[in-house]
Amino acid sequence: MRIGELAVQVGLSTKTIRFYEEAGLLPEPPRTSGGYRDYPEQAATRLSFVRDAQAAGLTLAEIRSVLALRDSGQAPCAQVGALIEQHLTDIERRMTELREARTALRELARRAAATDPDTCADGDICTILTPSRLSSSPVSP
Repeated sequence: MRIGELAVQVGLSTKTIRFYEEAGLLPEPPRTSGGYRDYPEQAATRLSFVRDAQAAGLTLAEIRSVLALRDSGQAPCAQVGALIEQHLTDIERRMTELREARTALRELARRAAATDPDTCADGDICTILTPSRLSSSPVSP
């Protein structure tokens, strides 16, 4: 199947398919006598997997490692499960960090609303963000 047909079948652009091929996610297909790429049917399955794995948050390097395991004849289920757990842990950590940042920003917004610019000294840049005023809040650098 030619690259245009494959692109339509899996919902990717031809440019993306060529990129995946160059990135080692899709084996280079044989060429027709006219020099056109002639993708086998299993290329659609592989590209659909790559697309779905990316949508789940896996990096191209992680996807490449899963595909290499599958290409070696092993089922990658344990590796995929471990990657998913790792990504879930990362997301939970980032969500905690974002909640903490939201709390700090709310406090800064409260300070900003209560700050009278006329009371700022000439040497101050911004008293809302002055370290001595921040020491009581959970803002991290």
